Amino acid sequence: MKSTILKSVFVFAIIVSSFGAKAQGDIVAVAAGSKDHTTLVVALKAADLVATLQGKGPFTVFAPTNSAFAKLPDGTVENLLKPENKATLSSILTYHVVSGKLDAKAVMAAIKAGNGKAVLTTVNGGKLTASLKGANVILTGEKGDVATVVATDLKASNGVVHVIDTVVMPK
Repeated sequence: MKSTILKSVFVFAIIVSSFGAKAQGDIVAVAAGSKDHTTLVVALKAADLVATLQGKGPFTVFAPTNSAFAKLPDGTVENLLKPENKATLSSILTYHVVSGKLDAKAVMAAIKAGNGKAVLTTVNGGKLTASLKGANVILTGEKGDVATVVATDLKASNGVVHVIDTVVMPK
């Protein structure tokens, strides 16, 4: 178990060094600066969450990539971006946000303290469960969706962003 945790920390360190450890502005600026998060940025604008995630925070955001959004059934993203679906979109996006700053080390410590699982309460009031699968941190949503954390500790002036490969859905 200890070697698995050490491997995870090592993998996280390599990923972080590839993105740089300096804060690149607020949460929204970090997402906007990534070519892999254009769908997320469009969704944040459509849900009127930009100002919130530019706020003081701190926030921990589990940011789905464009390919994560592409895994959703055909037409889902387009439908969610419609003005009449703003509340649903906001609920989904805030399900990916946790109050406070949980860097990779804090997430790993919470998983260890929880005997292999850490239940995180999201801004929308839902629960995400963080655990390990091999050397990877995974998030399991309330509907059973599983996302792998593929990059960690993208520093923002008002929190931290972790990149995930799947959109997790609230109840």
